[in-house]
Amino acid sequence: MKKILLLSDTHSHIDDVILKYAAQADEVWHAGDIGDLHVTDTIKKLKPLRCVYGNIDDAQARLEFPLHNRFLCENVSVWITHIGGYPGKYNPSIREEMASNPPKLFICGHSHILKVMFDKKNNLLHMNPGAAGKSGFHQMRTMLRFVIDDDKIKDLEIIEIGKK
Repeated sequence: MKKILLLSDTHSHIDDVILKYAAQADEVWHAGDIGDLHVTDTIKKLKPLRCVYGNIDDAQARLEFPLHNRFLCENVSVWITHIGGYPGKYNPSIREEMASNPPKLFICGHSHILKVMFDKKNNLLHMNPGAAGKSGFHQMRTMLRFVIDDDKIKDLEIIEIGKK
């Protein structure tokens, strides 16, 4: 069983609230637009980190983190990318692989809109944790946390960090 904290779009912002939730997790996953690598360096001192780079991230972040991160957590296949789209409207660059080799859990960021939905066509759970940072049009800073237990994704919680 793994407790996961999922965040995205920090845009160089890290604070004690994010770190408090990170400390309670077994792993932290970041779906891109990190900004300053101080964010990921700080998280890595606390917990294991799985991360992808986003469209605002510089060459240094792109050397450290992949565009797509596919892995197995417990018995759940996971795919994290920054600009992924939504069920029925996936980014054209991933549609073919999504159709031929879908994960059980698909995670993206970019939109700053928290959204969790089931994709019936590809039989997967789609998650976007919204934005944990202070840059962007969103009003409320958000993250998600959940548990992966064997092949089950459960105990999903929305964390509202506060107004930006």
